[in-house]
Amino acid sequence: MVYRVEITTRASSDLIDIFWLIQAIDSPTALAWFDGLEEMIHSLEKQPRRGMVTVESSTFRQLLYGTKPRVYRIIYEIDEIARIVHVLHIRHGARAAFEPHEI
Repeated sequence: MVYRVEITTRASSDLIDIFWLIQAIDSPTALAWFDGLEEMIHSLEKQPRRGMVTVESSTFRQLLYGTKPRVYRIIYEIDEIARIVHVLHIRHGARAAFEPHEI
């Protein structure tokens, strides 16, 4: 079954920050990497439960994208009743854990 993927304002801002940080506008390689990140996010419409539960909260899941040193965590939650995946935050994998109320 297909879920709708909704990207929160926070996650959208994260994507914009990542785009500029990796200089995707100037590099075809960086742009391809960024496009892959977006594809990973939208792939949640078909298999949202494939991500593992986060250490911060059992209600959040995460997918990892990239290879070291550029591994990013896509943090999301699933609304099973409405069949919506809410992408909450995208953060570098090396960052410390967050408090759930921060999202």
